[in-house]
Order: sequence, then C-alpha cells, then structure tokens
Amino acid sequence: MSAHCCHDDHAHGPSPGAPIPPGYRRALWIALVVNAAMFAIEIGAGLRAGSVSLLADAIDFFGDAGNYALSLFVLSMGLAWRARAALVKAASMLAFGVFVLGRSLWGALQGVPPEALTMGLVGTLALAANVGVALLLYAYRDGDANMRSVWLCTRNDAIGNLAVMLAALGVLGTGSAWPDLAVAVVMGALAISGGWSVLRQARGELAQPAHHSH
Repeated sequence: MSAHCCHDDHAHGPSPGAPIPPGYRRALWIALVVNAAMFAIEIGAGLRAGSVSLLADAIDFFGDAGNYALSLFVLSMGLAWRARAALVKAASMLAFGVFVLGRSLWGALQGVPPEALTMGLVGTLALAANVGVALLLYAYRDGDANMRSVWLCTRNDAIGNLAVMLAALGVLGTGSAWPDLAVAVVMGALAISGGWSVLRQARGELAQPAHHSH
C-alpha cells in the first residue's frame, strides 16, 4: 500500500530531462482516475457497512491517487522537488495512520460487527481495480526506481485488498468485529511506519543540495 511501499520513489527518480517511456504518463493518469474512483466507492461502502478496514483501504486509495498525481507532477523534476513532494506524502500517511488507529479504537469500544457481505463485495472490486492498474504498470516495472516503486505500490495494494476480503470472511465466520479491526490496525501501523520513513528520507534529501542533480 502507499503506506509502506513508496518510501524510495523520490530518492532515485528520473533526472531532469530524462526521457519518459511512451505511454507511462498516460498509464499514471489512468491509475490516478481508478484510485480516485475507488476512494469514493470505498468511503461510501465503509461508512454504510461500518467497516474500519474498508475505510482504511479507501483512505489508502486516496493516498495512492495523490501519489500518482505527485509522480506526474515531479516526473521530470530534480531531487529537491521530489523531496518536497515526499514531505506532503509523509504528512498524509501519518495522518492516515493516526485516523485509522483512532477509528479502530472507537470500533473496538462499540463492538458492533461490520456488514461482511458489503466488505467482501467491495474488497473484490478493489482487488480487481488494483490488479488492473498493476497490469497496466507492469511494463514499466524495470524502469528507474520511481517507476518500479509505483508498480510495487499497486501490487502491494492488491495484497492489502486480499487482507480486507479475509477480514470479511473472519467477520462472517465469527460474527465479531475483531477481524475487521485487526486488519485496520495493521494498515494504520504500516502507514505511520512508512510515513515516518518518508519524512526522514525527504528531510535528509533536502539537507543535501549537492545531490539535487542526481
């Protein structure tokens, strides 16, 4: 997920003026639109079903859409601009993690199990969306580190969708909210860990102006 797989994409991105592979910019635009649409769908479904893991995945889709937008914006820029963009990403990841952990705590106190069917159906749709985007970006997986990390993010998001689907099965089988909350807590913790890592790296890059041309 964007929370734990993109912390290196601003370190070794394309240098200014580097050629952009044909179709890569278009692929990023498609990925951005798909992720933004899934954010809207999952927010609605998560609130309707009372699922914290769906809400967490929705916010992750929002973060990914932002990451694709940043990747498009800084595609041909130098390290300093990519590092500044990374600071924005780090702040959003940390906020996401804190929100999900707080929402999970509230859900644990309420003890009301979410609607498993909605979780499973929307989790399946989210998996299809991420697999589609991963296939779209697969051709660029061996490009520079920026391109590779964008593809890895999407691939890891698909794994996160499988976790939501397993949580739905757990809720269905146990009649308890705990499987949903457990997945959400893991997603929140990964977001905080990833956000802190991005923050440290970006601050380090901004402190080394000599490397801006790399």
